[in-house]
Amino acid sequence: MRGNIETQGHGENRKKVFSVSLCWTVLVIFPLLAACHRPSLHRQESSVFGTRVEILVAGIDEAKARPAAAAVLAEFDRLHRNYHAWESSELNELNMALASGRSWNVSPELAALLSDAWQRSAQSGALFDPGIGSLIRLWGFHSDTFRPVMPDPEKIAAWRASRPGMSDLAIEGGKVTSRNSGVLIDFGGYLKGVALDRAAALLRERKIDNALINIGGNIMALGTKNGAPWRVGVQHPRQPGPLAIVELRDGEAIGTSGDYQRYFELDGKRYCHLLDPRDGAPVAHTRSLTVLVTPRENAGTHSDATSKPLFIAGPSWPELARKLDVANVLRVDSSGHIQVSADFLKRLEFDGKPPPMEVIQLVW
Repeated sequence: MRGNIETQGHGENRKKVFSVSLCWTVLVIFPLLAACHRPSLHRQESSVFGTRVEILVAGIDEAKARPAAAAVLAEFDRLHRNYHAWESSELNELNMALASGRSWNVSPELAALLSDAWQRSAQSGALFDPGIGSLIRLWGFHSDTFRPVMPDPEKIAAWRASRPGMSDLAIEGGKVTSRNSGVLIDFGGYLKGVALDRAAALLRERKIDNALINIGGNIMALGTKNGAPWRVGVQHPRQPGPLAIVELRDGEAIGTSGDYQRYFELDGKRYCHLLDPRDGAPVAHTRSLTVLVTPRENAGTHSDATSKPLFIAGPSWPELARKLDVANVLRVDSSGHIQVSADFLKRLEFDGKPPPMEVIQLVW
C-alpha cells in the first residue's frame, strides 16, 4: 500500500492528504520504545515502497547493527526499483511486452516471484491477483497520487468481460507469455511481504537474531527486544490508536489490509484501493483485516498475500482462511462489527474492557 491517503469531502476544496505510514509509526514504534529505553536498541528508517520503513535491532552494539540494517534498506530499495509497476523497471518492461502481445524473457528472480504469485493466486481463487493492474489503473490507484474520480463504466465493463489476471500467464523457465494482453502485473499487495522475508534472511546471515522489521504496517519479528517480546499494535480502522496489542514470537509476521490507507470519497461513499476481481469494484463490506502468520518458510510473504484475499472475501473469510492455512485473523466489517478467530483472540491484549466481538472457531 503505497504513497499518501487522499480524502475528499462533499466540497471540491475539502481535501486532506496525510502519510500512510505515520499511524503505524505511532502504533508500532512508540509502544516498543516506551517500555524500555536501552542503548542496545538500534533503529534505522527510510522511505521505500511508497511508505515508511523501520528496522529495529536489539541486543548488539551500534557498530554491528548499523551496517546490517543498512543492508536491509538497500535490498528494499533494489526490490522497489526492480519491480515498480509503472516506473522504469524490469516489471514494467514485462508489462509493456505483454500488452503488445509479445513473450518476454525475465530474470530468474522475477520468474520465481511470478511463479509464486501465480500459485498463491490460484490457491485464493484469484481473490489475490497481482495481474489486475489494469483494473487498478482504471480506478486511478495505479499512481503515487490519485484524484477522486469514478472510472468510465464502459471500460470497467470491458475489463470484467476480458477479466485479465495471473491465470492468463504461462511461465516457462525465464520466458513469460500471456493469452490476454490486458494483464498488467502490480506487486503492490505482495512485494512488502517478500521484502520482510528477505530482511529476515539478511539479518540472520549476519548473526542478528533479535530484530523487528516494519514496512508500513507489514511486520516481522525476530527473537526478542532485549529479552522481552516485541509488542505491536493492530490499527483501528476508524479511530486513532490500536484496536489491540499483540506480542510477536520469533519468526512471526503480521499483515493488515484496510480501507483507510488509500481511498477517495465521493458523495459520502468511500472507494478504497482494494478491488474485488469478481466485479471490478472497490470492496465496501470490510474496513480492515489483520492476519498473524506463525513461523514458517516465507511467513512474511504469506502474511502480505493472505490479508488481501481474506479482506476481499468478506463474510466468507473463515472458509478461505482454512484453505490458506491462516489461523489468526481479525476482521472489522463496514458497520464496525469485529470478528476474530478463537486462536487470535488468545493472543490479543486490550486497553481496558475488550470491545464486543464475534469469535469464530476455525475447524481444520
